Amino acid sequence: MKSMTLRLPDEMATELAAVARADEMPVSNAVRQAIARHIAERRKDKDFKARLRKITERDREVLERLAR
Repeated sequence: MKSMTLRLPDEMATELAAVARADEMPVSNAVRQAIARHIAERRKDKDFKARLRKITERDREVLERLAR
């Protein structure tokens, strides 16, 4: 598992803590769940997938140039 630092505005951090308490879970679990939902939504988004393919192709081209 990778550790990350997340900076939130005070109000958002307070609200997140309240949501986590109400859901009887640690804030880190609430954040992981929110991120998992966000990623799942992006995977369903056709425009996002097209942009991702474009980025992947550009990265592949760069890596191939560097490997010469």
